[in-house]
Amino acid sequence: MLQVGLTGNIGSGKTTVCKVFEKLGVPVFYADLRARMIMDREEVTARVAGTFGKEILDAEGKLNRRTLAGIVFNDKEKLALLNGIIHPLVREDFLGWVGENKEEPYIIKEAAILFEAGMASQFDKIIVVAAPLEVRIARVMHRDGVSREEVLGRAANQFDEEELVARADYVIHNDDRQLVVPTILCIDQSLRSLQQF
Repeated sequence: MLQVGLTGNIGSGKTTVCKVFEKLGVPVFYADLRARMIMDREEVTARVAGTFGKEILDAEGKLNRRTLAGIVFNDKEKLALLNGIIHPLVREDFLGWVGENKEEPYIIKEAAILFEAGMASQFDKIIVVAAPLEVRIARVMHRDGVSREEVLGRAANQFDEEELVARADYVIHNDDRQLVVPTILCIDQSLRSLQQF
């Protein structure tokens, strides 16, 4: 089984692309979604609050993600602290998930900071979803109801798109002008053929 990493900058359309792969029968592990689920565990919430203070909790003792994001996305050291808590737990979760899907020709792990977190070497192939900056900003502002400045603050923690594209084995241009499905079909065929050898 091939392990494929899929990444791209915020607003590039990673999830949309992954949904197409899922339609083709490819199992997809959504790292950010799994991280959110893990952060909702009582013991993990307590650990994060112990690190960043009780002000990141709402009245019910649950994580206030917006408050936490405001803290970590503006401070690289604090972001590294949070990642140090969450990433090992997501990695453990991923390894169990891989075991459940070991009969598949290939699986995809979708992760926003695959290169930034030093995870790229764990994968046989890397797919990058690319889109122009202004398109990405507009998508995230619309999707999350946040300001342009907030989007740029989050994007500042990611590699430049040119660097991601240069490191990719496959690139999907999701710029609202080119059709992405034919590219995805070609990548799927290529990955399945690699698994046959």
